[in-house]
Amino acid sequence: MVRSVDVHKRFGRLEVLRGVSMEVARGEVVVIIGASGSGKTTFLRCINHLERVDAGRIYVDGELVGYREKNGRLVEDREREVARKRAAIGMVFQRFNLFPHLTALGNVIEAPIRVKKVPRKEAEETGRERLAKVGLADKLSAYPAQLSGGQQQRVAIARALAMEPKLMLFDEPTSALDPELVGEVLDVMKSLAREGMTMIVVSHEMGFAREVADRIVFMDEGVILEEGPPEELFLRPSQPRTQAFLSKIL
Repeated sequence: MVRSVDVHKRFGRLEVLRGVSMEVARGEVVVIIGASGSGKTTFLRCINHLERVDAGRIYVDGELVGYREKNGRLVEDREREVARKRAAIGMVFQRFNLFPHLTALGNVIEAPIRVKKVPRKEAEETGRERLAKVGLADKLSAYPAQLSGGQQQRVAIARALAMEPKLMLFDEPTSALDPELVGEVLDVMKSLAREGMTMIVVSHEMGFAREVADRIVFMDEGVILEEGPPEELFLRPSQPRTQAFLSKIL
């Protein structure tokens, strides 16, 4: 579903990604861990072209994201084509980014109506289903200010699912939540994993990673230093840097 090939990204003189190559199979759940500043979020944002790569290529479901090949070199895609590909990739951020003037249902149906031109009645029916899926069937008419942080994040997940994505990206989706609200968001993500959704998750929730991930990827200073199944990477990390990182958080 996802293939990145030697991806580099700079911000000024700072090289944040230094040749990231990774493949994610259809239906696989990959959790990316690592210290702050290791490039995890930047890599996630490159996958759906929220950040432009400086070198390398990223494919989602066999299609180049953000670029097209012309005479053997990469040319940035037209915005309409970027939007078409991005519509198939759901992304949930640390902050919920809900429209404060729209209800929960209004937030969920906005993109299907505006981007995919889904008729309002059909969008509302699907929106209700998605909100019920994340346990918010009774909050259709609630505004973000009337919802807890965990509920707002679940609305954000329902909003991403309403676009019927083939891939879900989660950027530390529980980091802005009070500890007692983390579980309700992780439960929704576990449910998606059980249903076979392809997911790439940047997270510090090691219990979730151990339980749900098919593979853990450890990033450090812009490179993938080590990866493997949870039981292998958590119990027998081969790299000293991985060992040092895990010793502080497990």
